[in-house]
Amino acid sequence: MPGTVYLGTSAFAADVLRMISDRGERPLLVVTRPDRPRGRGRRLASPPVAGTARELGIPVVQPESVNGPESVAAIEAQAPDAVCVCAFGALIKEPLLSSHPMLNVHPSLLPRWRGAAPIERAIMAGDAETGVSIMRLGAGLDDGPVCLCASTPIGPTDTYGTLAERLAPTSAELLVRALRESPPFREQDDSASTYAEKITPEDRLLDGARPAVELERVVRALHPHVGAQAILPDGSRLGVHASRVLDGDERRAAEARSGADPPRRGVHAAGDRLLLGASPGTLELLTVQPPGGRAMDAAAFLRGHRGALEPPG
Repeated sequence: MPGTVYLGTSAFAADVLRMISDRGERPLLVVTRPDRPRGRGRRLASPPVAGTARELGIPVVQPESVNGPESVAAIEAQAPDAVCVCAFGALIKEPLLSSHPMLNVHPSLLPRWRGAAPIERAIMAGDAETGVSIMRLGAGLDDGPVCLCASTPIGPTDTYGTLAERLAPTSAELLVRALRESPPFREQDDSASTYAEKITPEDRLLDGARPAVELERVVRALHPHVGAQAILPDGSRLGVHASRVLDGDERRAAEARSGADPPRRGVHAAGDRLLLGASPGTLELLTVQPPGGRAMDAAAFLRGHRGALEPPG
């Protein structure tokens, strides 16, 4: 059984760590990112992988740079047969890159969606499927050869949360197979590659100039970990946790109740329903979160926040 070092940071990486440990592939050492201020109080918090490793009794190091001499020395001290990488969030460089076989867990069907946010970008793009690839890490961005992959469909109601929950056990299963079976690698087709750029503040905004079907996918892609946002008429930002696209008849009926003719752009009320007029289509906002508040259904929001729907002045 190979001895490994595990590099990871996110909640997804923490789930995979727990699952490979349960399957008999408990790493000798976990390397993760330093504690960072988080939340409204900006209190220091450990990455999810650090907490999971400590629960499992696995030694943890949190270097400022994984490529620094202290980190490299800690990894070398374990004399690992392989280094496993999953959602680590920092580039791994020489000499560490060439010191040991590097197996990277990437939650997409490479070469599609190389990069930082493959699950989110697959949902945003309306892909019919995604999956997991186990690849050999190299100097490029997720462009190394692949030894194993598995696909899963993306359903019409899948969110980041539901899709990541399905991809984590697949990731663990494939990583364990790669460690135990040493399957052959095949080069990726670079001409078919696409890139999953990091999620930016602009990606979160539900812009009514875009089609409603696209905005609905953004809401699902960013739930529950990042969160989409709609700009209210008073300029404040409303978190959006769940939404749906109204069909033509529903849209006409809802807009008739709101007295809008022609249909309104942006966020507005239609009775006890909260709508976002898009181009084309209308998005109904089902679960929202006002600034500084808790998540609630649209009717509850409208009971206490109708003033936010009125333009200033």
